[in-house]
Amino acid sequence: MPGGMGIFGISCILFLSTRFISAQEPNPEMVFVQGGKFKMGSIMGSLDEQPVHEVVLHDFYIGKYEITQQQWRLIMDQDTNKCYFEGCDSCPVERVSWYNVYEFIGKLNKKTNMNYRLPTEAEWEFAARGGNISKGYKYSGSNSDTSVAWKVGNSNSMTHPVGRKKPNELGIYDMTGNVYEWCADWYSPTWYRVSTKNNPTGPKEGVFCIIRGGSWFYDYSGLIVTARESANPSFRYGYIGFRLCRSATHGTQNQVGPEKPRTNVRDSRDALKNATYKKFIGF
Repeated sequence: MPGGMGIFGISCILFLSTRFISAQEPNPEMVFVQGGKFKMGSIMGSLDEQPVHEVVLHDFYIGKYEITQQQWRLIMDQDTNKCYFEGCDSCPVERVSWYNVYEFIGKLNKKTNMNYRLPTEAEWEFAARGGNISKGYKYSGSNSDTSVAWKVGNSNSMTHPVGRKKPNELGIYDMTGNVYEWCADWYSPTWYRVSTKNNPTGPKEGVFCIIRGGSWFYDYSGLIVTARESANPSFRYGYIGFRLCRSATHGTQNQVGPEKPRTNVRDSRDALKNATYKKFIGF
């Protein structure tokens, strides 16, 4: 019996050590999303979700989970900024600006020799819907927001460790709730009127950037898979984080990177009005 217990104890230590080492790996766990065709937007949503239009995407990979505080620190060890909910290694990182995220991605790609990036808005929505095996849910993985999301009413006004709620059809967690997620695209309220069909990458200019998915903080705002929101790319918000993406094929499609914000006067005024109305201020 003692010998058996000793072997069992050693096995447990090896297992836990493996889990610990795995947790220290900089490469995030990714889910393959087979490319396809879908109808993006909603006739029931806000005006910036219209018109519903057809989009065709190539294969890509997207993070199974939102990037956590621990994963952020492994790469951004010189970042002295504190999360709003500091001290939860497995909680999504937040209070990281769009530009901070691209700094993280640059360092991560150099360290891993990979080509990670932010998902485009179209990739994000396709993945949130469940890709080619979508069941047409209102939220990412369910018609019940409480089963898939940490939100006002069940979040206790805080973020929660990633992967604790039900995943969507593709096995992706927290695409509804917990924290909003930065996308690569600039925001324009009229973009859907002129969007390209194949692998759209959003407007070439803007003032605010797309965020998707809703969060622990804002009632029901943004929780529906088609809902579009925007935020200042330079601000650090306590309710915005991100997940990573990468193309499944070599090439330059969807390689959207950060640029200095450029201004389209009409759309910028509309974006500013939307962001101000929804009280998107950093904290």
